Amino acid sequence: TASGAGACSSLAHRCHHRSTAMLDVPFLPFCAFLGTLGLLCVAMVGTWCQHWRGGFSLDGSSRTFNWHPLLMVTGLVVLYGAAALVYRVPNTWSSPKLPWKVLHGSLALGAFVLTVLGLAAVFRFHNSQGTPNMYSLHSWMGLGTVLLFSCQWALGFGVFLLPWAPTWLRALYKPIHVFFGSTILMLSVASCASGINEKLFFSLKNGTTAYKLLPAEAVFANTLGLLILIFGVLVVAALARPSWKRPDSDSPDSRQVQEALGG
Repeated sequence: TASGAGACSSLAHRCHHRSTAMLDVPFLPFCAFLGTLGLLCVAMVGTWCQHWRGGFSLDGSSRTFNWHPLLMVTGLVVLYGAAALVYRVPNTWSSPKLPWKVLHGSLALGAFVLTVLGLAAVFRFHNSQGTPNMYSLHSWMGLGTVLLFSCQWALGFGVFLLPWAPTWLRALYKPIHVFFGSTILMLSVASCASGINEKLFFSLKNGTTAYKLLPAEAVFANTLGLLILIFGVLVVAALARPSWKRPDSDSPDSRQVQEALGG
């Protein structure tokens, strides 16, 4: 009957609302967990390079290469993820937007600097050892991600931070900037995961326990790769969550666009 169908629909709606409420997580505890996970990833990649790969140096040896994974994970994943989440902090919703823009851009710039240093480390290692550059899928994907990141930062700086960009251009570019922000993060995660796997294939062979036998180093590095993946997925999930997005009505840029359209 119609009344029975209505009752079932109402019950389904209540069950859906209850399940959504059960899955609801406050933003700040979520960020605290995410920050802990990010620091754990950095600590693990540092431990891997120090304990199993000989530590760090600038002499062009394999110890110079070890700066590459450490700086890439720190900059291109963890610091970049922090920059992406700046506008999700509730305090940004009612406060002036400019300081948060500067913080967002500064964190992204810091991530970019660390990334460039990480690239310099791997190129220095390859050149000193006579190893060809840019021959693997990992290297293509990683360099493509860095180039896309540099374009993203430059365009974001020019459109959102410099005062002469018109409001219609900001409104037009904003969804593009948001889309490529998440895309770059996932490309960064994929590059790091493929790099970890490639390093294990190269390192765990002659004179060591083979990778296929899953020695302790392989277990540790594979776990690191999974944690990096989880970190990236959680950041993208936070960016996509509607209730954590900065309300457009509170955005000075959005108000300007609305006023221009209304006028």
